[in-house]
Amino acid sequence: MPLPCFPNFSGLPDLPNPRRLLLDCCTLLDHQVGGGVCGCCGALRPRYKRLVDNIFPEDPEDGLVKANMEKLTFYALSAPEKLDRIGAYLSERLSRDVARHRYGYVCIAMEALDQLLMACHCQSINLFVESFLTMVRKLLEADKPNLQILGTNSFVKFANIEEDTASYHRSYDFFVSRFSEMCHSSYEDPDIRTKIRMAGIRGLQGVVRKTVNDELQANIWDPQHMDKIVPSLLFNLQQEEGIERSPSPETEKESPVELTERCFRELLGRAAYDNIKNAVKPVLMHLDNHSLWESKTFSVRCFKIIMYSIQSQHSHLVIQQLLGHLDANSKNSARVRAGIVEVISEAAVIEASGSIGPTVLEVFNTLLKQLRLSVDYELTGSYDSFANLGSKVIKVHEERQLQEAVIKTIGSFANTLPTYQRSEVMLFIIGKIPVPGMYPSLGSVTAGFQSTNILTALPTSFLDPLLSFTLMEDAEIRLLVLDILISIIDRHDNRHKFSPVRIISDISVLKLKVDKCSRQDNLFMKKHSQRLYRHIYLACKEESSVQQHFESLYTLLGLICVELANEEVVVDLIRLALALQDLALTEEALPVYNRCAIHALSAAYLNLISQLTTVPTFCQHVHEVIESRKKLVPFLLPEDVLKLEKVEGEVLFVQAKIAEMLGGSGYNTERLATSYIPQITGLTLSLSFKYTETGCPVIFLPFLIHVNVEELERERRRQVVERFQTAPFEEIAAHCGARVSPMLYCLNHVIDTCSISLSLSLSLLDRPPPSPSGSVGNGHGRTRSVPVYEMKFPDLCVY
Repeated sequence: MPLPCFPNFSGLPDLPNPRRLLLDCCTLLDHQVGGGVCGCCGALRPRYKRLVDNIFPEDPEDGLVKANMEKLTFYALSAPEKLDRIGAYLSERLSRDVARHRYGYVCIAMEALDQLLMACHCQSINLFVESFLTMVRKLLEADKPNLQILGTNSFVKFANIEEDTASYHRSYDFFVSRFSEMCHSSYEDPDIRTKIRMAGIRGLQGVVRKTVNDELQANIWDPQHMDKIVPSLLFNLQQEEGIERSPSPETEKESPVELTERCFRELLGRAAYDNIKNAVKPVLMHLDNHSLWESKTFSVRCFKIIMYSIQSQHSHLVIQQLLGHLDANSKNSARVRAGIVEVISEAAVIEASGSIGPTVLEVFNTLLKQLRLSVDYELTGSYDSFANLGSKVIKVHEERQLQEAVIKTIGSFANTLPTYQRSEVMLFIIGKIPVPGMYPSLGSVTAGFQSTNILTALPTSFLDPLLSFTLMEDAEIRLLVLDILISIIDRHDNRHKFSPVRIISDISVLKLKVDKCSRQDNLFMKKHSQRLYRHIYLACKEESSVQQHFESLYTLLGLICVELANEEVVVDLIRLALALQDLALTEEALPVYNRCAIHALSAAYLNLISQLTTVPTFCQHVHEVIESRKKLVPFLLPEDVLKLEKVEGEVLFVQAKIAEMLGGSGYNTERLATSYIPQITGLTLSLSFKYTETGCPVIFLPFLIHVNVEELERERRRQVVERFQTAPFEEIAAHCGARVSPMLYCLNHVIDTCSISLSLSLSLLDRPPPSPSGSVGNGHGRTRSVPVYEMKFPDLCVY
């Protein structure tokens, strides 16, 4: 049998070696054939596996097979119950490719997952998402930076998808931790390090977007998450502090700092009322741990971002946390406390422009407390009550800088408050001032103060303690109090027009803004004018006064004349100016300079008020006296206060002439005819007994010393009416009973002590006592006794 003829294979190409053939077969099985028994027959494999396998090209450089990807997407939309299996199979393939370092196929798998996520929003997507997150987690755990960035980008795309159904069991704890770690990357290559950090920032932004508005998700605002997210953002925000920002932050060249700030603002903007504390506390801890309070720049920048990003109605919560943090650092260095105060200053101004909240007095209370502590530290030299060997030694200049920062903060916050609140704050500070070093805080509140109603700006509860400070021995405090009064009374920005003190022939050049005195101004002056005049008069008598004090007194008098004066007030002010002239003449104990300055003050003020009254003869008299002083005693004028000689004659203002001149112009000069004598307002009672030759006691009833009786009587009546209109009956009854009981006791005591022959002292009544028949004694010898129940007491002495 002939042998079969075989074809000639000599012309065929050489077959591959066995090793290469084995690798090609493995590749074919990995990307074209599924596992299991059906792996040898592609037609028997599930359709979803065939569709998934078909999206992978033979060469990964060719990229995703788009036509087959469209088929897979259509199949997933048509059979959504298969979506979870598709995700599981893709996850299986991606894990195998990562383990075998086939990064091209890894990118293709992630691209396919992204497209499926964007296209499918069915109810079964939750199971698919679990597979997706497992693959993202696998990439983030890899050592390759490119895989980490790839996984982050896919997660960000997923975070921007709004799911139709909620997830009850999904957890993002790993992603928060991993993205926070990436934000602190220390990779050697700076470019790759920047990319990793920016990927971490975008990842955190994606976690926040995905979880912040979903109540069923894990609470991203919990401290365990915020303690990782916020410090990671601040770390990147701090790295390039002071870098010049790009005008368009959305460009490809966006820096980590710009991206971080945008992410930080978005995080804070989503914070609700209950979450503000958890978001701000990590910021405070980060600034503490890295000693960033002292530089101030970064801390101020952080809290500006916070205050402008959160909802305005929540801003007072940030202020509360800052105040609490300041209290917690009370014994820290002055530089740290000054940094916190600086932040409060910036944040409080931003807060006041939105919602004030309940923190107004709390801010001032905490700041005043810190001011008091700083002054105490400066005086004691230690942060401890008892200076121990181990206690920290303070630096005086740092404490002074802290005090200035606190005072500046008090003023900057007060300037944003409405008038009624600022008045309350000033009264609050008055009650909180324990040491002289804290008085400037009150001045900072009144700086730039503008009030339309002087009654609300200077209530009695605030004016009384304020005026009492004008009589203190400390010259700086007196000057500060004068400046406070000037700031409050000056409502038309006239104060600077009165400085320096000088004789002006025509005050029209000052361009004073003068409005008609309102009803509230008249009520204020009727109520408080005598108290103001008295303290101005007594302030001039202080021996420690210097030029600045007299300039402030002149400004205060000028503002009273311009802002609050009516016809009656003008007369009283002229009386006060003439009384100051008499004070300089008679008070020889005053230093020479003070007496000259008082004369100059009186002259300058009479020159001003004479031109404001526009009474020609009055102006002429003042002008003549001033001209005489220029020739004879120029040192009695503001421009040349040098020494004091004997002053008399034509260089003095004559009260009688001024009264005559003003009377001719319609002014009521009855009060002007009486020299001004400062007296304490109120009642002074004295009760004393003397005995006659017969041994019978003669009682001297209370003398009544009263200034402006009509004014006090009107005020008493107003208070009585107000009490009876508003107070409950029990309070009115208790008040009346308490008022009557002491008087009845005193009256009973007097009646029991005195006999029937008790007689009233003639020196008190200035006339003989009346007889029962109504006749009057002759005033010689012993007068007839009158029963006590028939005596006629003066009206003011009888209740």
